[in-house]
Amino acid sequence: MGQYVIRRLLQIIPVALGSTFLIFAMVFAIGDPLLGRCGDRPCPNAYAIAFTREYHLDQPLVVQYGYYLGKLVQSDLGTSFAGNKVSEELAARFPTTVTLALLAVAFELVVGLLAGVLTGLRRGGFLDSLVLVSTLVVISIPVFVIGVLAQLTFGVELGWFPITATQGTLGQLILPAMVLGSLSVAYVARLARASVAENLRSDYVRTARAKGLSPGRVVGVHTLRNSLIPVLTFVGADLGTLMGGAVVTERIFNIDGVGGYIFRSIAQRDGASVVGSVTIMVIIFLLANLVVDVVYGALDPRIAHD
Repeated sequence: MGQYVIRRLLQIIPVALGSTFLIFAMVFAIGDPLLGRCGDRPCPNAYAIAFTREYHLDQPLVVQYGYYLGKLVQSDLGTSFAGNKVSEELAARFPTTVTLALLAVAFELVVGLLAGVLTGLRRGGFLDSLVLVSTLVVISIPVFVIGVLAQLTFGVELGWFPITATQGTLGQLILPAMVLGSLSVAYVARLARASVAENLRSDYVRTARAKGLSPGRVVGVHTLRNSLIPVLTFVGADLGTLMGGAVVTERIFNIDGVGGYIFRSIAQRDGASVVGSVTIMVIIFLLANLVVDVVYGALDPRIAHD
């Protein structure tokens, strides 16, 4: 297991380098970062020269990326064009975004798994049809529409939740987390339903029933344990997706998280802030997938990590 983890960590290095270089290239290919920094007037020549030297904008793209990597290995994500440390900006906002993403993952696991297991055990019934139709509706609606409808319904009309989450407290983040995880709930429910229904027809399940095991043990130990593997794969990849997708949700609920920070940085053409933020997202995504692969062995001993 230890060799497998080390090998996977080594594999992360070229993936992280390639993805961050693509992000770096796309961000700094948007245009001249000096545009609009001094209002409608052109920036003074002295300011433009100092700004260009500080961020190595007069160097080729590969050289700029080399400077960025040199700082990155020293845990320095760079300095924003406003003069603030990107790492400090992210450190202040990351707890809010991580809490939001984890709440969304918990929501999709509890609701999605419950709906998927129940419908997988009773395919063709009313509950099965209801879940299939409702998940299809959720998949068809954009997240920003779901967010606005949730604000109007649960925040304004019913008054169950705050309509904004400016302070980022746990109570304020519940409704945004439900909105953020709504699409994932639909996918988890459908994936769990298909996986449970398939495993119920497997030979080892029929053998367990023939041995006289109780229905709860057959479903809970033999069926559900193997059915969790594809769901876990999706959730592991979805954690990084949720943190990236929080840009829209944080914008709707006025959350001061990483998503809102990325949105403002893109609007201000602050390349250093965008690259630093997305680099952290990439690393989290890769590590989350590594954790999922390691957990596979606990769910199914047949999966060997050699």
